[in-house]
Amino acid sequence: MKVKTKSKKVNKAWLNDHVNDPYVKLAQKEGYRARAAYKLKEIDESLHLLKPGQVVVDLGSTPGAWSQYVRRKLAPEGAAAGVLEGQILALDILPMDPVEGVTFIQGDFREPGPALKLGEILAGRKADVVVSDMAPNLSGIPSSDSARIAHLVELAVDFAQAHLKPEGALVCKVFHGSGYSQLVKLFKEQFRIVKPLKPKASRDKSSETFLVGIGLKPAR
Repeated sequence: MKVKTKSKKVNKAWLNDHVNDPYVKLAQKEGYRARAAYKLKEIDESLHLLKPGQVVVDLGSTPGAWSQYVRRKLAPEGAAAGVLEGQILALDILPMDPVEGVTFIQGDFREPGPALKLGEILAGRKADVVVSDMAPNLSGIPSSDSARIAHLVELAVDFAQAHLKPEGALVCKVFHGSGYSQLVKLFKEQFRIVKPLKPKASRDKSSETFLVGIGLKPAR
């Protein structure tokens, strides 16, 4: 019974924080599906990564807030609907409600079916920017969680190596803690410029941060 009571208190506290979160309120006002849109917005405004005319791939896209932000950045007037300059591909193993102008592929991009669809849509072109908000279900066991996080980051880096233009950029969610320094090392091995960023929209209590790699190093 004590465990349940504690759980209820934690859930109530989280719900209270969520309801009163300024980014949640802003997301509702501006039509974003999640407050996560503002994390990418801060990163983009800091580094000027997204521009009309680009090909952008969104990994781990569900529920679609990052795709929504990219869609607005690729629109001449910053609109959520209408004319779009460029192409946006979104991938996730979970379903995602449609975002106007965004091509969604459901499935694991390492598997033949989704990989084939991706190849057909790209038709030999490379992405200007790859963004990854992929995160594992955390168990609370540090060694296990750090391995799961590292695996998803490595998948995003592998994807970028295969599908990113040489001068392109990868934005990837990571977490501070065990294994973080190894992920920074991985990025530095693969990209000419590496920038770690903690957007204000990331909750203070969260160990979440983001690594941005710009310009792929030539394969050895």
